[in-house]
Amino acid sequence: MGDIEPIVLQRRGASPVQTSTPSPAPLRVTFDRRELDRILDLYGRMVAQGEWRDYAIDFQRDKAVFCIYRRAMDVPLYRIEKDPRLARKQGIYSVVSQTGLILKRGHELPRVLAVLEKPLRTI
Repeated sequence: MGDIEPIVLQRRGASPVQTSTPSPAPLRVTFDRRELDRILDLYGRMVAQGEWRDYAIDFQRDKAVFCIYRRAMDVPLYRIEKDPRLARKQGIYSVVSQTGLILKRGHELPRVLAVLEKPLRTI
C-alpha cells in the first residue's frame, strides 16, 4: 500500500497551499552536551572529595534523570532532573533528595546545581 496524499482544495487564482506534516514528538528527553558537562564536572569534584561513588543516567519519555549514589547498591542520594513540561512554570531543572524532597528548582542549571556544592572547610 502506498502513502495517500491529502487533497488540498483552493480557490481559482490563489497560491497553492503548503501542507506539512507535523514534526514527530521527541522520543526521549535528554541532557545536551553543555548540561552533561556541567553535571559531570560537579560529579568529578565530589568523587575526588570522596563524597560520591557512582551515577546512573535515565532518559525517559517525559524527563531525563541523573542519579548520584554514595555506594553502587544504594538508593540515589540525589537526582538531577530535567523536565521540559515545567519550563514555563517552576523551571526545567530540579535537584531531588533521597527522601523525595525538592532541594532546588529553576530555569538555569548552574544555579540549581549550586545546592549540591559543598562549602570549603578549614583544615
